Amino acid sequence: MRKIKSRKAVSPVIATVILVAVAITVSVAVSYWMGGISSQYTKFEKVEIQSGICVKNGTAPDQWWNVTLKMKNTGTATSTLIGAFVNDAEVDAYSTTTPSDTEAVISMSETETIVSGQTIYINLLIDYEAYKSLSSGTTVNIKIHSAGGMDYIKLIELV
Repeated sequence: MRKIKSRKAVSPVIATVILVAVAITVSVAVSYWMGGISSQYTKFEKVEIQSGICVKNGTAPDQWWNVTLKMKNTGTATSTLIGAFVNDAEVDAYSTTTPSDTEAVISMSETETIVSGQTIYINLLIDYEAYKSLSSGTTVNIKIHSAGGMDYIKLIELV
C-alpha cells in the first residue's frame, strides 16, 4: 500500500504546458476549418490580362491600331466587363472573340460576361483620327472596367 502512495503525478508546470499546447492546436484546427467553410460561400471577381498584342493597319492619316487582349477570369465569380479605356478616354466600340473564333461587335453600352475559368479575346480599335497625339512607339494605358468596380490595366506599345 505504501508503494502506491509514494508515486508522483505530472508536475503542474508540465500539465499547464500540455493544456496550452492542446488548446492552441485545437484553435488552429477550428480556424482552418471555418476558413474553408467561408471560402466555399464567398465569391470574388478576378480577371487577368494575360497578354496584349498590337498590330498597325494602314498609313497616316487613315491608320489605326488593333490591340488584342487575352483575358482570363481566374476568380470564383462571373465578371461583367462594361467599359474599355485608352489613356482614360472611353473607346466607342470593341469586339470580343472566344477561343472558337466566333466574333461579335458590341457597343460600350452593352456588356461582356466572363464566367469563372473562361478565356476571351478583346479587340480594341484605336483610330489615328480619334487619338492624333499617338504614334508608333508610344505606350498606351489600356483599362478594362467591370461592373464589380474593378479595373484591369495593361500597358501596350503601339507598333
